[in-house]
Amino acid sequence: MKTAVENMREGVREEGIRRAGEILRQGGLVAFPTETVYGLGANALDPEASAKIYRAKGRPSDNPLIVHIARWEAIGRITGELPAQAKLLSDAFWPGPLTMVLKKSPEVPYATTGGLDTVAVRMPDNEIARALILAGGGYVAAPSANTSGRPSPTTAQHVAEDMDGVIDMIIDGGPVSIGLESTIVDLTEDIPVILRPGFISQEMLSSVVGEVRMDRGLLADDPSIRPKAPGMKYRHYAPKAPLFIVEGERERVQEKINELSASESAAGRKAGVIAAEETSDGYSHAIVRTIGSRKQEITIAQHLYAILREFDLLEVSVIYSESFETPQMGAAIMNRLMKAAGHQVIEV
Repeated sequence: MKTAVENMREGVREEGIRRAGEILRQGGLVAFPTETVYGLGANALDPEASAKIYRAKGRPSDNPLIVHIARWEAIGRITGELPAQAKLLSDAFWPGPLTMVLKKSPEVPYATTGGLDTVAVRMPDNEIARALILAGGGYVAAPSANTSGRPSPTTAQHVAEDMDGVIDMIIDGGPVSIGLESTIVDLTEDIPVILRPGFISQEMLSSVVGEVRMDRGLLADDPSIRPKAPGMKYRHYAPKAPLFIVEGERERVQEKINELSASESAAGRKAGVIAAEETSDGYSHAIVRTIGSRKQEITIAQHLYAILREFDLLEVSVIYSESFETPQMGAAIMNRLMKAAGHQVIEV
């Protein structure tokens, strides 16, 4: 298969959107930008199209997909019941990086929901994404557009690294603006539960609907979990080299990472280090990549996946990362890092 590439770095191109929408209507796959990461889209109401997503990604079939919509009115067709909290949250955060888990209607195939009676829904804050959704029929299932388990794509080039020759089209909308997947909140219980942290924090959600809980298994590595949302059960975002998160007081973290990196260098291997802008010049004996500033946490989110992919290309033997407990997005950043590291933590 030859994968077409549509350049929309300067904005929506109607003819390109028309072609991409036709691919979706015919059951094909299109990768497209959102504000979070690039998504791999298919017609969410076509079970065969959803099955193509799983095959293209090598994704376990019990890992649910998120259904993307472009208009609030579209939600009624795919949900069995709509709690008042859903309207409150959509008014506050849609379009944007928030996914809501709701009871599904019979129109949503189990091939899209991973066999669950719930459906995950979001409305992206990206004009290319919303134009494509409308052109493709209004309901687009779209996980991240990468091989399952690898770091998520934040540029069209990342998509091409994994999906060139596998899918029908890639829409290049330039780098994404956030860099981490959406917050997922389950609204099927009396009290909303965050299943995946993201840009929309627990505090932001609570300010709209009152009490909101974090799922207790978010940072745990429990293979028995049946996922109600993407990313809950399986290892995700993983680079090829083993990744270790080093936690503790800043100076001791630097000392430990330098000690470990020196051991790798002495053995003729290359270590990679992920560091904040404020501390990156304190490392030696390793390939150091600055992820962003702790004072501007969005920069850490924007660069995380790109750095993990870069270390794959550099063929490092091991990666050591600082910990990033920042005010708003810290839970989301650490959730992704923990998944990428397989929960391997070094305490100092």
